[in-house]
Amino acid sequence: MNKLIFANLLHRPLRSIISVLAVAIEVVMILSIVGIFMGMLNDQKQRTNGIGADLVVSPSNASFMNGVSGAPMSVKLAGFLRGLPHVAVAAPVMTNFSMTNSLEILYGIDYTSYDALKPFRFLSGGRFQGPYDVIVDDIWARTGKGHHVGETATVLNRTFRICGIVENGKGGRRLIPIDTMGALTGSEGKASVIYLKSDSPANEKAIEQEIESTKGLQDYRVQSMADIIALYTPSRFPGFDIALRVVISIAVIVGFLVIFQTMYTAVLERTREIGILKSMGASKPTIVGVVLRECAVLAVVGVLVGIAGTYGVRELLSLRFPSFSFELTKLWIVRGACIAFAGALCGAVYPSWMAARKDPIDALAYE
Repeated sequence: MNKLIFANLLHRPLRSIISVLAVAIEVVMILSIVGIFMGMLNDQKQRTNGIGADLVVSPSNASFMNGVSGAPMSVKLAGFLRGLPHVAVAAPVMTNFSMTNSLEILYGIDYTSYDALKPFRFLSGGRFQGPYDVIVDDIWARTGKGHHVGETATVLNRTFRICGIVENGKGGRRLIPIDTMGALTGSEGKASVIYLKSDSPANEKAIEQEIESTKGLQDYRVQSMADIIALYTPSRFPGFDIALRVVISIAVIVGFLVIFQTMYTAVLERTREIGILKSMGASKPTIVGVVLRECAVLAVVGVLVGIAGTYGVRELLSLRFPSFSFELTKLWIVRGACIAFAGALCGAVYPSWMAARKDPIDALAYE
């Protein structure tokens, strides 16, 4: 029976290849949208955690995502917070969501205080020497044909000099002086958030209580970095679940229709063959099993091709966009494979049922 199944698949190689590709495309669509979104989410989470702060002060209505809330706070608040008991460092930061060449969150920093949170690890160059200097991380430096210290880069439609290249993982991929960003965005003297570092982890709660009890600061939100990082989950992004369901639905429908057409046509073409099997005593479950096993072979091969294709997509994106994060997890590989496999089998249910119902005498007389 296995020889019969593989012979049937090889008898129409083009149709079998199209069916395999349909399942493979289904897998690639599912894994790609998940890989792209989760990669961006986890990359932002790691870089935020790498800033080195213990607490984050922001307005009560600010979004937890960097670059979304503008710059509603005064930089002078950092000086006041720096004078509170147990606060070792207060670093004002302005973030700006840029879409000039690609999606990017630019960081405007006060170098001294920001470096005090967790020192930069320079691979070449050094700190800002002028208002139009920019520090870039090693991943951004590999974009395009590569960048080096002393070259120029366009930031907010202005030309900046690359003064240093640092190890990635400390906030933004490109950082400029906060005063320069304020001047370029019309937000002089403002900050998006203020990062705090305590003199001891045991005093973080005391700092939070001190800020909340200070007159004029009751409306500000104080969160630990651990709480901020915990917010970087898909459930915090309502659009992600909707987009994922839409893509999965479209992918399943495509795979279902192609497999349905393939197996339906195969059943029609092999009507006499089915009649011979039934005349030899093959039961309805046996006929159904033959059709479903053919579909299962196509689905398994399609799933494997789809997983391999997804890794290929990731490699191509990493070559073309080195700063782009694409995360493939074993959990989602298994989920994507199961969804595609189940969708393919559903597409073969009706053709297999139709084959099992054929009368052997009518099937043998079929031309």
